[in-house]
Amino acid sequence: MENNEEIQELKSELNLVVSEEMRSYIYEIAKWASFLAIVGFAFAGITIISAFTIGAVMNNNPQMLALASNMGAAAGAVFTVMFLIIAFAIFYPSLLMFKYAAKAKIGVLYGEQASLNEAMGKLKSLFKYWGIITIVYLALYALMIIATIMGRVAV
Repeated sequence: MENNEEIQELKSELNLVVSEEMRSYIYEIAKWASFLAIVGFAFAGITIISAFTIGAVMNNNPQMLALASNMGAAAGAVFTVMFLIIAFAIFYPSLLMFKYAAKAKIGVLYGEQASLNEAMGKLKSLFKYWGIITIVYLALYALMIIATIMGRVAV
């Protein structure tokens, strides 16, 4: 019982304050996040345009189709789908950064706690996204290493 009361007292005493130095850091981070988001949107757009042109180019160019001979006529569609997945992988974190930047700037400039809370939520989602992507890449690397080892053992 005594521990619960101590915990409640400690919780009531914990109030974080956003200092002017922190506000300037958050504002500067938001400016860079805006820049990176805009560049990300541009790259996602270029990737989407490339996705729809690579399929047509591959299907109309016999030399490129010969390079992808294992896939046959589906090579263009496979590359289109791969490029669209890459475009989404670029677009989503750019969108999170853009939303973070907009809310963080409002929160810092006008002292709106709700906007700053929402900005931090977007930043959390961005880091969660990159964490999941990192786990996927590590798993793929592990599978490639295992496949390489298994391939050498089988030979």
